[in-house]
Amino acid sequence: MNSANRPAAALVGLGKMGANMTRRLARAGLPIVAFDAAAGARAALADEPSVTAAASLGDAVGALATPRIVWLMLPAGAPTTGTIDALLALLARGDVIVDGGNADYRDSQRHAAAAAARGIHLVDAGVSGGVWGLANGYGLMLGGAPEALELIAPLVRSLAPAPDRGWVHCGPAGSGHYVKMIHNGIEYGLMQAYAEGFALLRDKTEFGLDVAAIAASWRDGSVVRSWLLELAADVLAEDATFDRVAPVVADSGEGRWTVREAIELGVPAPVITAALMQRFASQGRDDYAARFLARLRHAFGGHAVTRR
Repeated sequence: MNSANRPAAALVGLGKMGANMTRRLARAGLPIVAFDAAAGARAALADEPSVTAAASLGDAVGALATPRIVWLMLPAGAPTTGTIDALLALLARGDVIVDGGNADYRDSQRHAAAAAARGIHLVDAGVSGGVWGLANGYGLMLGGAPEALELIAPLVRSLAPAPDRGWVHCGPAGSGHYVKMIHNGIEYGLMQAYAEGFALLRDKTEFGLDVAAIAASWRDGSVVRSWLLELAADVLAEDATFDRVAPVVADSGEGRWTVREAIELGVPAPVITAALMQRFASQGRDDYAARFLARLRHAFGGHAVTRR
């Protein structure tokens, strides 16, 4: 296979985000070699004519022309670190690794330093867009050397909502994931505010408020309009009771890292911190504290304790 026919990049990690990013790149005219440890994830892309599945990480790297670009969409921590370590043994000077997972920016700085020692570029890419990114494009926050950004520019422009918008070179190694971390912290606060506001609307039963209609009206002209509000309006229109949804909200790490950063920098972030604490509470982590408070109220004031 001559270099002109080789894939533009390898994409490793074919979960919801990785698979759709692979499809978007391929449909933009960039042939992609795709690898995931799960054979089923590789098989799910068989309908994409410009995507070639690789049976191993080594095969994926071997299919690329130099300088080789390998874009990772893997969970933070051991899966990403292990794959980067493996790639450093497979790649050569001038090649590029892009870490598109939601990694801790400090890990990204360490990974970039290890790659640089071998003459390999590492770009940390914060990626936003979720399941809507395939159709609408992805917001990209990129950290790394300018020459590395130049090499991956065709991928970036194809993944973004438009070639000239929706992406930003934030600065040196670690800055892309740092900006994405703050982005997700803001997201925590926005979502919590919407959730609390609509709970207050729903519980004002004397007015019989139609929360779905209110959400829909706020999509136009209101100062609180946003894409999150549009999503909220859609889900409320489907089912405003959420009776079948358990009151458990996971936290994937970025909120914790944002609060940690606020503490270390001494920058007040009460809204983001409160939103994170509320997620902990929804996971049952306040159960003991709530039982403790109930018993304490009974001890000092004789207030009734609700028994299970």
